[in-house]
Amino acid sequence: MLDRVHKAWSTWRKKATRHEERTHGEGAQDGHGARRAAGGPRRTPNLFEAAAAYVTACVEDDQERVDEAAGWVEPNALAFGVNELACRALIALARERDESPRVVARSLLGLPVA
Repeated sequence: MLDRVHKAWSTWRKKATRHEERTHGEGAQDGHGARRAAGGPRRTPNLFEAAAAYVTACVEDDQERVDEAAGWVEPNALAFGVNELACRALIALARERDESPRVVARSLLGLPVA
């Protein structure tokens, strides 16, 4: 579990440093990497969509989708979205298990219950 988190974090850090070097307006993508129809208006990416796509791609080990989702929003916005997704997922899982978020978080990370 920690290996996946570390890998996702490392991938995000690499993308953050390369974000400045990205070219804008390539093919059917707008400057943020979001897909658009040929000649259609640019789609404004939603940071929560980006976070969901990014985390899902990391879990599925799909580097192409990780790269695409990382380009939809600024790196700081993506980090906020991933954090928000983690918080919401932890709350939902804690409610499902009828345990405190702290207990669930420590369990997911393989830490002893404090």
